[in-house]
Amino acid sequence: MSDSGFRRRALLATLPVAFALSGCDAAVPRRPREERPVQGPPAGPVRQAGVVEPPQRHLLFVSYDLTPGTRGAPGRDAVRRLLARWSELLAGTGPGPTVTVGIGPALPGRIGIGAPEALRELPSFAGEHLDVGLGGGEIGVQICARDPQGCERLAGLLAAAGAGVLRARWRQAAFLPRDGSGGKGGEGSGSGAGARVFAPLRDGETPRDLLGFKHGTANPTPAESERWVWLSGQGPYADGTFLVVRRVRLRVEEFGRLPVARQEQIIGRRKRGGEPLGGGREHDEADINTRTAEGSYVLPADAHVRLADPRLDGGARMLRRGYSYENSPADRGLFLLAYMKDPALFARVGQRLAAGDALNSYAEQYGSALFYVLPGSRAGRPLGSTVL
Repeated sequence: MSDSGFRRRALLATLPVAFALSGCDAAVPRRPREERPVQGPPAGPVRQAGVVEPPQRHLLFVSYDLTPGTRGAPGRDAVRRLLARWSELLAGTGPGPTVTVGIGPALPGRIGIGAPEALRELPSFAGEHLDVGLGGGEIGVQICARDPQGCERLAGLLAAAGAGVLRARWRQAAFLPRDGSGGKGGEGSGSGAGARVFAPLRDGETPRDLLGFKHGTANPTPAESERWVWLSGQGPYADGTFLVVRRVRLRVEEFGRLPVARQEQIIGRRKRGGEPLGGGREHDEADINTRTAEGSYVLPADAHVRLADPRLDGGARMLRRGYSYENSPADRGLFLLAYMKDPALFARVGQRLAAGDALNSYAEQYGSALFYVLPGSRAGRPLGSTVL
């Protein structure tokens, strides 16, 4: 959670500060001072951190519901006070970790507030096996830090401030493997026991998933994110975005026994460098139209990359932050966070993938949630104040 207008450009995330400037010049005390304009909030978007910034090595996501008696106008006041308290707490966390807060589809009706029209439950997809207790939620909190202890420390502070107002619905710790092998040394447990501490990703480095493939290669550029990720305008919902969370159990060992060439056909990119099957470099768009001399597509018709290609949605893009998790040897996989200005995009892509993705034989989607990420906070405007 951060006021990007008051951050020290990507170093002091979640630290809203007001600067008082003095115009005194001791060297010439008798000279009339030049009138200086009052320093107000800088112009530009006020957004939460943890969305477009380079991903940190560890993540903890906690989904909350309000306590049973928290509803109506009193509930609205309680949530308003809670978010203001969170804003105060996070102002003292210092540089590094980020906290990103969103509200779920059920919250507005429960406490009587407005919400973006698109904040509705996602449709069901063929083949998914969702566990109600491992998805959904009225308030979602994404915490990112360089180590799991940092995530847990912040989660503890926020939970203590929410006592009597919130009750945890589900939580998931996740991590970024350095080389795609992942799941070793206790990573992702969230307890810190045996977990390795990683340095931040290098600039431009694309994380890998537990299948060993680069994840997020085709993410939008900063300019594209302005068009496809953030809500714009002057209304109460401007500077927010939508977050879809999906928990996907992967059959890592079974997939790993396939020849690498077959793995690449399923994904649609090369495993080592991330370039498209048709050739090029990692960040080049995959060619979905070129065919071989025999008439088949160079990029297979059921390749994951083909079915998720933005050109099938008029160029609309989502920003994906793909973390890995390992709850047990039998439950490890992808914890996907997808940000976009309209969740209908995720629904369209999800329906195509559910109908024909070759990766479906090695993946099971069993957790899902949707949140509207609130506009950021700044001095005098706590988190959520434009909505509540």
